[in-house]
Amino acid sequence: MRLSQITDKELSQRLGNKGLVVGTGPFTFRLFSEHSHVRESIHRLYAHYPVYDSDAFAQYTVRLQHGPGLRRWVRKQVRFGYEGQFPFEPLPFTHAYPQLEWAMNWCISTQAHQYLIFHAATVERDGKAVIMPAPSGSGKSTLCAALIHRGWRLMSDELALISMGDHTVVPLVRPVSLKNSSISIIQSYVPEAVMSSITLDTVKGSVAHMKVPDAHVMNMSTPSTPTWIIFPKYAAGTAPQLERVSKAQTLVELARNSFNYALHGKTGFNVLARMLEKCDCYSFEYSHLDDAIAAFDNLATPSGMVTP
Repeated sequence: MRLSQITDKELSQRLGNKGLVVGTGPFTFRLFSEHSHVRESIHRLYAHYPVYDSDAFAQYTVRLQHGPGLRRWVRKQVRFGYEGQFPFEPLPFTHAYPQLEWAMNWCISTQAHQYLIFHAATVERDGKAVIMPAPSGSGKSTLCAALIHRGWRLMSDELALISMGDHTVVPLVRPVSLKNSSISIIQSYVPEAVMSSITLDTVKGSVAHMKVPDAHVMNMSTPSTPTWIIFPKYAAGTAPQLERVSKAQTLVELARNSFNYALHGKTGFNVLARMLEKCDCYSFEYSHLDDAIAAFDNLATPSGMVTP
C-alpha cells in the first residue's frame, strides 16, 4: 500500500497511536507525531512511499514529542525522542517537520554501519552514479534538485550509502532539503516541484523540503555503480569549470565527509579505495543550472570526456 491510499484521518491515527511505518529505500521507519503540519507535510511529500501495518518491523522509531513542562503550552516546543533518549535540544514548535527529516538522517548516519556513509548527494543515469560530497553552502542540494528534474534519478540528497560488499550506491530516496536562496531558485527553475511549507529561522536558516518525483520512489530499490565523484561549488558569475582531481586527494576528501569511515578501519579504507578504482574524479564550479546540467549530461554520454 502507498501512503496516498490512506485517508488523512487514518494517517493522523497511525502517527498518534502505533506509529506510521513507512519504507524509504533500505530502511523502514516508525514515525510518531501529533503535529498537524508534520502530518500535512508527510501526506504531501511521501504520497508514493510504501506504508506497512503498524505492527510491522521497523529499524528506527522516531518520535516528535511536545516540549517538557510549560513548553507544551507556552512558546511551544518539539523534541525528537529515540528509545527514551533526546539526542537534540528542543526546537520551536514550527520546526517540527525539518526536525523529523533531520532525526531520520541522524538515525541512519549514527547506526547504519552496514554501509560506508558519506555526507553527499547522489544521482544516477543509465546505472551510473555521480557522488557529490560538499559542505553546506556549496550548492550541492540545489544542483541535485535540478538534475532530478532533468533526466537524472535521485539516489540520495544527504547521505550516500555504499555497500560494503559490492561497492554499489544504495538508494536512500527521501525529500530533498533546500535552504535559503536555493528554495526560490528551484521554485523558479522547476515550477512543478512540490514542496513543504518554508520553515524560517532554523539553525540552517530558511528550510523547505521538495517532493521526489514519483518514478524515483517507485525505483528506489535499484542500486547503481559509482562512476563519478564530483565536488561541486556554486560561484556567482563563473563559467562552468570541470577539472580532474587525483584519486588520492579524492580519497582524503571522501574520508573527511564520511560518518563512519574511521569506524570501519582497514575495511573502510579498502571499500573506499576499490570504489575509487571505478570512478573519475572532478572538482566543478558553476553559476547557472543549465550550464551545470549540460556538463553532467556530457559526462554521461558515451563520448563525454574531460581532458586531464
